Amino acid sequence: MGTVRDWLVLFRAGNCITGFVGVFLGAILTLEGLPTGNDLNITTLLALSVYSFMASWNALNDYLDIEIDKINRPDRPLPSGRINKTVAMVAIISGCIISFGSLFLAGQIANDLTDNFEDWYPTIVIWFLALALLLNYEDDRVLLGLKNRGLPGNLAISISVGLVVLFGAAGIFDPLNQRAVSLFVIGTLYNLSREIIKDVEDMDGDKGRHTYAMRVGADNARLTSWVILLITLVVLLAPFAMGIFELLHIIFLAPGLFTLMNVKKHIYLAEDTAASRMIKISMTLTMVGLILAAII
Repeated sequence: MGTVRDWLVLFRAGNCITGFVGVFLGAILTLEGLPTGNDLNITTLLALSVYSFMASWNALNDYLDIEIDKINRPDRPLPSGRINKTVAMVAIISGCIISFGSLFLAGQIANDLTDNFEDWYPTIVIWFLALALLLNYEDDRVLLGLKNRGLPGNLAISISVGLVVLFGAAGIFDPLNQRAVSLFVIGTLYNLSREIIKDVEDMDGDKGRHTYAMRVGADNARLTSWVILLITLVVLLAPFAMGIFELLHIIFLAPGLFTLMNVKKHIYLAEDTAASRMIKISMTLTMVGLILAAII
């Protein structure tokens, strides 16, 4: 059956929490403050939907990659045998049911708040868009199988992660809020850079697959990752220059920007694990900075 820690590892609980928080970030940026009342109820249910969705998908990814992980990550719960494959599949299906059920309940609350429920449709569209992206990422028998198509696969994963912010904004009827859209673009770029570095980390176990790193080589993949981070830097500053955020509040981005620039040395030294970790830290600090810039 596995220990609690094994299940947390299988679900990648830390990443799921990031998705949970991302929904709240979308709502906070849109409202320019913390959600309350029915806004809070809707946001919480949507965050639960994302958490359950991500946990199920992370477990499914391990389920499908069990043979690869016997090489790359033999200590993980499934390849090590600490969690049974059948039990894992039951958990995956249960998580999907919880995710859709939470979305349905949030929709019921939203329907009671407005005479024009069509305004809430983007929330449903975003949920199914994320599902479509991830299905096309994994399945290469019927769908696109983006996982083995290099950069498009990395982009699909990154967009699906970034969508959680728009999901939170859409839940309170403002999916195209400029601040939320800004964070969506920033989060997508951060994740794209990190996904490419993670592909470099996994090259030994990815032989026979067509990931971006396998297609262009480790050094070119690292260079691409760094170029994307430089683009991220420009995109980070743009909302302040455009007046979407108060210009003086750019100071809140300092820790994230400093960490971002320190990624370069790890990429240059081919320290891929350290680079991946630093990108994640920079992204987290940047999210905190943008929230402070929005509410102060």
